[in-house]
Amino acid sequence: MIFLLKQIGVVHSEAKHKNYTNWNKVISEIRLNQEFQSGLYRLEEYSHAIIVFFMDQFNSSESDLMIKRPRDRKDMPNVGVFAQRTKYRPNPIGISVVKIEAIQDHVLTVRGLDANNNTPVLDIKPYITEFDTRENVDVPYWMKKLMEDYF
Repeated sequence: MIFLLKQIGVVHSEAKHKNYTNWNKVISEIRLNQEFQSGLYRLEEYSHAIIVFFMDQFNSSESDLMIKRPRDRKDMPNVGVFAQRTKYRPNPIGISVVKIEAIQDHVLTVRGLDANNNTPVLDIKPYITEFDTRENVDVPYWMKKLMEDYF
């Protein structure tokens, strides 16, 4: 089955290439298409949002591989693409929890969006603790090591 998705906006930031450190310092603007501007109404009441985006800026030749090392690092184990947040996946959809810095007209300014400049945005959702936070969560040791200094 094939789905058709609408791009609701685009990321504007200084991030030109995928980076693996200090994303929490990156300020990005999400410039929404005018017809979706009213969808931002009252989003400023939240401190954080979830941004859903399409990772279109990479060579997708590895997207058919279902098992690979995270970031191709030799110190990481081979794991399935669904056990990591790699851009090389059947549908290169990314999600990030971001801090809302400002909203003005059709521009949402956020901190911590790990998406490159000109990345298409598919959706914006408010971060709601009751939906988005879980207790007693287990994460493998290698993922904790991989995420050191990411944010």
